[in-house]
Amino acid sequence: MRVFVTGATGFIGTAIVRELKAAGHEVLGLARSDAAATTLERSGVQAHRGELSDLGSLVAGARACEGVIHTAFIHDFSQYVAAAETDRRAVEALAGALEGLGKPFVSTSGTAMLTPGRLGTEADAPSPGSAAGPRAATETIVMESARRGVRASVVRLPPSVHGAGDHAFVPALIDIARRTGVSAFVGEGANRWPAVHRLDAARLFRLALESAKPGTRLHGVADEGIALRTLAEAIGAGLGVPVRSIGGDEARAHFDWLAGFITIDNPTSSAITRDTLGWRPREPDLLTDMRDNGYFTKTA
Repeated sequence: MRVFVTGATGFIGTAIVRELKAAGHEVLGLARSDAAATTLERSGVQAHRGELSDLGSLVAGARACEGVIHTAFIHDFSQYVAAAETDRRAVEALAGALEGLGKPFVSTSGTAMLTPGRLGTEADAPSPGSAAGPRAATETIVMESARRGVRASVVRLPPSVHGAGDHAFVPALIDIARRTGVSAFVGEGANRWPAVHRLDAARLFRLALESAKPGTRLHGVADEGIALRTLAEAIGAGLGVPVRSIGGDEARAHFDWLAGFITIDNPTSSAITRDTLGWRPREPDLLTDMRDNGYFTKTA
């Protein structure tokens, strides 16, 4: 089928595009700049000019295709609430464009919006009080569109989606440890982050597009929960710096914008996803990927 992909030049989106093309699908990729359009065209993908705030461009892209995968998000965590609102409007526009047509729409959400401190499952609704609470409304829109003739599903991704080209939370933690000379965790460091390799995540998006039932929540989770102390120890070993606990009052100064995420306790299961779609992670787990695939090689 012809698939409209937002975030097609991003870390996860590029992997999804390759996965779709390998499976015989045609891709129309959202491009917000000439450079992005050129990148897509060089990879054999037709570019569709627009951006998340240009709702008309999103509607046109969705209507020109037989399915939609939405992965784009403005990753400015200093303006997280505003970014979540932009995403909500974009999802509302995309879902509206597909209403009544029975076409697949796969949107992206996060496991961090689940109730902290217990194993989250696909059956759990978002928790408004969670760290990712502002995105809960977006997930609700997707679920409601399933009752209006959209074959809508949500793929929830964990705090760490890792692999070649990762510039997210784990590289940020490594950079902080390199800069400060210490790999830190808060308190006992017993809180947990789930993780998934981006190639495994990309395969799940394709499977969701092809066969997920309307109103399905899916979890792209390979590691159910890695204790932050374990993650800090891996970073310490990788950089050759000491590892230590810091108090909550020190966290803001030490972790800067990451302070709001560093103590998330977000163990998450993907058992229902595996049973429903037959998805099985194949790529290295997070700690192996960090150790073996260049996470501690400093880049300019």
